[in-house]
Amino acid sequence: MLKIKYFVEQHVFGVCTRLGEKFGISTASIRLYFVYLSFITIGSPIILYLILAFWMNIRRYLRQQNNPTVWEI
Repeated sequence: MLKIKYFVEQHVFGVCTRLGEKFGISTASIRLYFVYLSFITIGSPIILYLILAFWMNIRRYLRQQNNPTVWEI
């Protein structure tokens, strides 16, 4: 079970981790609330999660374009 947990934490978008770091809340509690809200509201937080994941990836892409790591000699 721990292998699955570590795999998911490393290969998922990292939205809950990012929110936890930003607001100073534990990632486990954010994930737990996300699951509860998904059941209560019939999956609407999944749409919000995907939007946040898309936004985070776009920001990462734009930062890489603005700050290239290849140095010219």
